[in-house]
Amino acid sequence: METGAITQYIDVAQVVLYLFWLFFVGLILYLRREDKREGYPLVSDRTNRTSRVQVVGYPEMPDPKAFTLHDGSTVMAPSGKAESGDIKARPIGAWPGAPLEPTGNPMLDGVGPGSYAQRADVPDMTLEGTPKIVPLRTAPDYGLEERSPDPRGMKVVGADGAIGGTVCDVWVDKSEPQVRFLEVEVSHGSGNRKALLPIGLAKVNAWRKEIHVHSILGRQFADVPGLKHPDQVTLLEEEKIYGYYGGGKLYATPGRLGPWL
Repeated sequence: METGAITQYIDVAQVVLYLFWLFFVGLILYLRREDKREGYPLVSDRTNRTSRVQVVGYPEMPDPKAFTLHDGSTVMAPSGKAESGDIKARPIGAWPGAPLEPTGNPMLDGVGPGSYAQRADVPDMTLEGTPKIVPLRTAPDYGLEERSPDPRGMKVVGADGAIGGTVCDVWVDKSEPQVRFLEVEVSHGSGNRKALLPIGLAKVNAWRKEIHVHSILGRQFADVPGLKHPDQVTLLEEEKIYGYYGGGKLYATPGRLGPWL
């Protein structure tokens, strides 16, 4: 007797499997388009420096969409514009993808390991609308762990053994909370200049009351990118500071450019 059940002549499990494959392919294409809201279009050096090729790839970039930020402002993504600006480096060869050779001070020019993103030139904010990363002198409700060494007053020693300055304050992240930067009163150069040192690049020697930094030399603390406001650091300033120390890993001395073997 016929019952009308479709399972007698259709493999339901196989149909479900095919539907899942179609859904999964669609999901991959959707996510691949969405992740192109930032960083695209790519810029290729297949042509001359004044007429570069824009690379989008497959699938195409999604249509621009307005995103509302916490402060009420809106941004469009994708913006359809690549980061502009003259790269202060030149290719060492005529072929596409040739390594770039810096033409100025690579630690300040954002080249190679010193590269940085063009983030907004405003401070990162807490949910309460106050700057997130601040010095302890402006954050009386925060302090250092009593069992940890207090770096304030310690000398900062560069990779060459020369003193670059003295730690005068500690910058904390109020949202984490944890130490983000050490503020260094620079010994070299003119004026009462201060520079931020990322805590992740500082090795504290509590016994000798010293902080050792391998990334840069003692005299190079004088060129660490500065701040517009003495008690605030913007997202762009953070990028430039990290880029400077990152560039020092390769460019601080000529010897770091050569091969190890």
